[in-house]
Amino acid sequence: MFDEIEFERIKRLPKYVFAAINEIKLKMRQDGEDVIDFSMGNPDGPTPNPIIDKLCEAARKPKNHGYSASKGIYKLRLAIADTYARKYGVKLNPDSQVCIAMGSKEGYVHLIQAITNPGDTAIVAEPAYPIHYYAFILSGANVATFALKWNAEYELDEDAYFVELEKALCNTMPKPKFVVTNFPHNPTTIVVYKSFYERLVALAKKERFYIINDIAYADLSFDGYVAPSIFEVEGAIDVAVESYTLSKSYNMAGWRVGCIVGNARLVEALQKMKSWLDYGIYTPIQIAATIALNGEQECVQEIARKYEKRMEVLIESFGAAGWEMSKPKASMFIWTKIPECALHLGSMEFSKRLLQEAKIAVSPGIGFGNHGDSYVRIALIENENRIRQAARNLKKFLKQFEA
Repeated sequence: MFDEIEFERIKRLPKYVFAAINEIKLKMRQDGEDVIDFSMGNPDGPTPNPIIDKLCEAARKPKNHGYSASKGIYKLRLAIADTYARKYGVKLNPDSQVCIAMGSKEGYVHLIQAITNPGDTAIVAEPAYPIHYYAFILSGANVATFALKWNAEYELDEDAYFVELEKALCNTMPKPKFVVTNFPHNPTTIVVYKSFYERLVALAKKERFYIINDIAYADLSFDGYVAPSIFEVEGAIDVAVESYTLSKSYNMAGWRVGCIVGNARLVEALQKMKSWLDYGIYTPIQIAATIALNGEQECVQEIARKYEKRMEVLIESFGAAGWEMSKPKASMFIWTKIPECALHLGSMEFSKRLLQEAKIAVSPGIGFGNHGDSYVRIALIENENRIRQAARNLKKFLKQFEA
């Protein structure tokens, strides 16, 4: 009925690539199969008790049950500003340079809706977390892409990045207004250093574009690596915003608490957009999030150590099973090339067969863009015993590809 009424914006979205894996996984579980799931970056650990206790305490107070502030309660915005001051030596105004969001993904999408005009162009390097480019597409904008390059240590090849970025800036019409960055990177785990942001900020001022930087995995780093904020660079506040979330750092994914911080003009646009669209996160959740940010941070370090241990166990056990991979410096993922013996399958077919035959679910790299098709992403959301069980299944699976 009413087929003549078209939904043009939705038509620009392709079928969700990960849906095929999810459908197979669901059917297998319904049939009683034991699937070892490394597919989604969904933390499996509990939220630390002090945060839960504060939520319960705040939820018992009737005054906290009404509508909240769409841009976030002041104490939570102040806690974000204090966190940036403590971790990065950065001063943020909690009123004009911080906006609380229902997770960084929601904040990112609503920011793009607020600042993007139909026909605008953004640049997003691939592979990429899908919403980083589809948020622009949903807003009627266009996206230019280029391939990320990195070394054996999963460090960004800065020189190659800026060669490709400057090409995109010169060759894309209309001239791009926005460049999206995300380090530590999802899905590839690539990391950068302050020097990268120094070059990027300088280029943004020269070429007149805004930077939207996502640091969702900044707290999950290993072997002495410390992920920087773009705002450690002098003058970055003039050209950039940054998204952060409590989902990974505090095992609070389902709580949906994140933020967009930085350039006052962009933050104000998001605040105005949200004032029309929502009434804010449930106040007790915001109060508990404030306690998370202001409290002892040993829980964050403990969560990072848990992922690092799982990473080491997976790399060792999968390596013994015939799938060699390297340890990244950050994030809760391993981004790794498909085993050479199965490379001809491509990431989607490999992931399907790995799931159906070895009962191991991973994310096919093609879901993150064409530049990811030789890779898969492994999320470290299963415990060490399950990882070793997966390695045993993997070893049997790979035998069929032996010459």
